[in-house]
Amino acid sequence: MDRFSPLLYTILVGTMTGTAEIVAEEIGYALEQGGAAVTQIDMADATPAVFQRPGRFIICCSTYGSGDVPDNAQALYASLLTEKPDLSSVRYAVFGLGDHAYAATFGYGGRKFDAALESLGATRLIETFVHDASGDTLPEDDCLEWLQPLLAECSAQS
Repeated sequence: MDRFSPLLYTILVGTMTGTAEIVAEEIGYALEQGGAAVTQIDMADATPAVFQRPGRFIICCSTYGSGDVPDNAQALYASLLTEKPDLSSVRYAVFGLGDHAYAATFGYGGRKFDAALESLGATRLIETFVHDASGDTLPEDDCLEWLQPLLAECSAQS
């Protein structure tokens, strides 16, 4: 990629109630404003082949039930575990959503994707973040602070 090409991001969304989708839209908008090219994909429409796309990946995933990934993310997650694709060329970041009221499984939806991607050779771009629904901040605000290192790279690229 030359220095005049925008960074490419694919945002994969795992959600039950739509909150992760709202956060993903906020992340995508911020990246686009920073000069990146962004595609957002519902995990229900993704297979492990999605990681063959060029660019970087952001997983935006809530937690459901007893620390499970959301319904729309279950097939992708299970496929990653069974197919075990080589993701050594993948660069990714995870923004998870959870609730500390469920301390034993807090943020497991995002954390499970993080662990799966790392075990398949992918490289984490920035520290995984899990928003706490029991806290006093909005996930849309927290995601923008979390995203700052990636936004700085977008600015440096343009």
